[in-house]
Amino acid sequence: MWSLKSIKVYAFVGPSGTGKSYRAQYVASENNISYIIDDGLFIKESEVIAGSSAKKAPTKIETVKKALFQSEDEKAVVVTAIKKYKPESIMILGTSDNMVHKIAENLGLPKISKIIRIDEIATEEEIQTARRIRVTEGKHVIPVPTFEIKKDFSGYILDPLQIFKSKGIGKDPYITEKSIIRPTFSYMGNFTISDSVFRQIIEYMAYKVQGIHKLGKMRITKYEEGPSIYIEVIVEYGVNILKTLTNFKEKCKKEIENLTAMNIVHMDIVAKGIYVPEEKLEK
Repeated sequence: MWSLKSIKVYAFVGPSGTGKSYRAQYVASENNISYIIDDGLFIKESEVIAGSSAKKAPTKIETVKKALFQSEDEKAVVVTAIKKYKPESIMILGTSDNMVHKIAENLGLPKISKIIRIDEIATEEEIQTARRIRVTEGKHVIPVPTFEIKKDFSGYILDPLQIFKSKGIGKDPYITEKSIIRPTFSYMGNFTISDSVFRQIIEYMAYKVQGIHKLGKMRITKYEEGPSIYIEVIVEYGVNILKTLTNFKEKCKKEIENLTAMNIVHMDIVAKGIYVPEEKLEK
């Protein structure tokens, strides 16, 4: 019978900025591992299943705490997902043996059975190149597609790339997409999205969501970790107001995060009135 203790745990270890995440999917594939834990995320074959990216944290200290799953709430979310998917094996990424052992312990996983080190996979020249890029350009790679990380990351998405590697004659090639990002605590620069962009996205979703008649006032407050949005709406008579507002909020949040790559820290939807068609009033 499956249990957390039945999982075979691997670790992929190397100092920060040496290219672990860049090579994570390849290493996992070579060891027949479908599940990865990296920087607070639980990933299955390039898809984020659960967790919150540690690179979303506003400071380096908070990044370390999130990566180690020190928060009971964040740990519970990932443990629940592990129990749901029942993996036979998991690979944990970390900067040291102590870090990966601590992550395994915090998540209630068995002791690590095999540690793979970055210098077994990459040459010294490749490691030094990765370190140079991290230090001079502030770039970091998360082993998931750009679309997946957009809904969870508040930093600056630089560009996606695809990696193609051959496994040998007669074997299928290994192809994966990565997302190159800058953490939110990087001071390499920033970008700005006008408030009107958010309003246009929300107006479009109001048109698409049944039960929303029109938008009223809207207020967007920008924080370092992402925007907070307040929206007033007029709902149509006869709809379930709570379900309609909940549906509208979920769709707006998802669409904004997908299109802008910005994390929505808070969103309030307030029903300020009900629209009653004239024919209903006449009756």
